Amino acid sequence: MFSFENVSHQNRELVRSFIRQHWYSTQMVLRGDCIPLTNCPGLLLRSEDRIVALLLYRITPSFLEILSLDCLCPNRGIGTALINSAIEIARNHRCRKVVVITTNDNLEALRFYQKRGFDLVRIRRDALTLSRKLKPSIPEIGENGIPIRHELELEYALEP
Repeated sequence: MFSFENVSHQNRELVRSFIRQHWYSTQMVLRGDCIPLTNCPGLLLRSEDRIVALLLYRITPSFLEILSLDCLCPNRGIGTALINSAIEIARNHRCRKVVVITTNDNLEALRFYQKRGFDLVRIRRDALTLSRKLKPSIPEIGENGIPIRHELELEYALEP
């Protein structure tokens, strides 16, 4: 349905620019770890030489972790197709699960992932206190005026 391309050396600058535009930084902090997003593998969808959807991830021996998912064309199935592609990548790497972390203010992400079979498995209370020490630009207040305080981890279990 959609023709995603892998993040590669050829499109890395385009990806870097997209990340800066949408995340205001190329660094992400999760679990107290600073992750350079510009080095991560991923999938993207282009329209006329601009990115309209991007999923970045990292793979560990047991799971694939979605680091970011941005889609500029909501409600067209692109985000779902990216998730399904990430699940296939995880299966190909013999991962046991796909995980994603969001913050307590991101109600849209919680809805999106749960509708696609992800379960809430962990809450890291006050995790953003440490994250802000590593990345002070993280705002105090997020979507819908909700204070950003906690990391919420969701997981999609893969069949053995």
